[in-house]
Amino acid sequence: MEFGRGTSDGEGQDEVEKTRIHIMRALVNKEDPSSKDVDDLTLRRFLRARELDVDKASKMFLGFLRWRRTFVPRGSILESEVPNEISQNKFFMQGTNKLGRPIVVLYGARHKPSKSSPEEFKRFVVFCFDKICSRMPAGQERFVAIADLQGWAYANSDIRGYLAILSILQDCYPERLEKLLIIHVPYVFMTAWKMVYPFIDSRTKRKIVFVENNKLLQTLLEDIDESQLPDVLGGKLALVPIQDC
Repeated sequence: MEFGRGTSDGEGQDEVEKTRIHIMRALVNKEDPSSKDVDDLTLRRFLRARELDVDKASKMFLGFLRWRRTFVPRGSILESEVPNEISQNKFFMQGTNKLGRPIVVLYGARHKPSKSSPEEFKRFVVFCFDKICSRMPAGQERFVAIADLQGWAYANSDIRGYLAILSILQDCYPERLEKLLIIHVPYVFMTAWKMVYPFIDSRTKRKIVFVENNKLLQTLLEDIDESQLPDVLGGKLALVPIQDC
């Protein structure tokens, strides 16, 4: 399950949040007894994703539980279920930002939709998010993503895949993303971006940053110490494939 880890990501719960978490827990436990296995931090993320609206957050969370039972019936996605995606060597995890949140790096030009299937890609997305959550340092709930689009071309374009990532991230892993830094963006990518943008919710939009090439290292170092930055981006750490994390 996509449970919380550690304390509270450095953010205290005010009394309003505490009260609404208590109310939400009573509601979801009544509807789905498996909710009792979920900690308060997880419920809080769903609450925050719905601006502390208990009814909307409860509906969202119960939908997540139903989805999880159907899509991940064994509790986790195995490497053997996503061989074509792993072979593309496109998703990595290494280091933390200045707030202690883990960093993931993905390469858009290595994504080959013709070499896999939409269902396997969705399984791979869940595989990656679960890996990130399971490796979350104590006291943290969010991660930072760097999407490197150098060399991206129309053969890499996958609108259906991008929408699947958005749906899974926003509906099933709310408030997990701290920031998405998109780098080395080719002009042709903006055609795909314009098609995806309307489906991004307002909370997620605020977390997305397009980084100018001439300000790349400067921008990255605002959030990440050089000692924690991937070596391919001017730092010190070698990237580790997500399946080896």
